Amino acid sequence: MIGRHLRHARRALSLAALGLLAGTAAAAPSATDDGRWHFKLTPYGWFPAISSSLDTVVTGLPGLNGGTARPVNVSSTMRPSNYLSNLQMAFMLMGEARKDRWLVFTDIVYTSMSSQTTKVRRITGPLGNLTAQIAGTASTDLSSTILTFGGGYALVNNDRWNMDLLAGARYMNLTTDLTLTVLDARGRYLLDRKSSTDRGIWDGIVGAKGEVRLGDSRWFVPYYADIGAGNSNWTWQGLLGLGYRYDWGAVTLAWRALGYQFNQNSANLTLSGPALGVSFAW
Repeated sequence: MIGRHLRHARRALSLAALGLLAGTAAAAPSATDDGRWHFKLTPYGWFPAISSSLDTVVTGLPGLNGGTARPVNVSSTMRPSNYLSNLQMAFMLMGEARKDRWLVFTDIVYTSMSSQTTKVRRITGPLGNLTAQIAGTASTDLSSTILTFGGGYALVNNDRWNMDLLAGARYMNLTTDLTLTVLDARGRYLLDRKSSTDRGIWDGIVGAKGEVRLGDSRWFVPYYADIGAGNSNWTWQGLLGLGYRYDWGAVTLAWRALGYQFNQNSANLTLSGPALGVSFAW
């Protein structure tokens, strides 16, 4: 009796495995499964709001016993309307090469801004929120390069949707000259604090990307997600959009977000906003 049940179970598993293989084989054929290399190049513009926070020690802030060194958390946000006028240079480009189900990809974002002044949104200390007692502005000269690259494998590839599994790395180089100006509640000057940073950050990442085709039309929904860690505590990125395909490529409008969390100074950095790209495929 038990042996007969085991034989039935093995037969059922064999049929299920054959069905899965048949489904995979049916999903495999596509325009890129022809044994040749296919390339895609996407110049784009990304206009994120930049939110950051960090813990630091500032001397001279008003305290219970007068001016003293106090740990504070400083949070600020820059929006495109704030920084576009101070943008000196920007370069953003995605690239992909694919052969059958294997692919390599890269994405580079370079920006350079000068004398960007931002209102500090929130200052907190050991006694809670200090924003009502003191105010601050941050003036920043900033240059950043974010490079993401790696390889992948097309797990799903059919007429309705596709998904590529990805593994790679992300490198961020950040050079900043920051001046924090602190004022009291009446707007009177208290102090300036300056700091400079020039650091490179490497993280390994894993993720997935692809698109969902909307019926038989040329419209599609692209998506991307990754997560990783390394020099940072962790980093993540996500994208969701809407695209239209042409014979020569595609145009895509998407919402893209990228974030970092660091152990040092409990610093956080988030970039989030719309992106518009034009892809050329051959």
